[in-house]
Amino acid sequence: TVSTAKDLAPSGIRVNAISPALIGPGFMWDRQNDLHAKSGSPYFSNDPEQVAKGKVNGVPMKRLGSIEEVVKSVAYLLSDDSSYTNAVNLVVDG
Repeated sequence: TVSTAKDLAPSGIRVNAISPALIGPGFMWDRQNDLHAKSGSPYFSNDPEQVAKGKVNGVPMKRLGSIEEVVKSVAYLLSDDSSYTNAVNLVVDG
């Protein structure tokens, strides 16, 4: 992101990224927890619900993010309000 942003800035093009963390609920959230529970990893419970609780407990806000919250972050980067924002990876992680 930074290298490309530096290359394109003289042309008036800004380059930014969005990195959403735990977003849910939904199919992908449930599927990820199922896969982690079945992985046999010592880092995850074999119960998908416990896997989910453990992940959410690791988030400072103690909740999942929503798709709408990610969309609002994207909208900010696309708006004139971020006209001087360049080479940023906006982490949306609660």
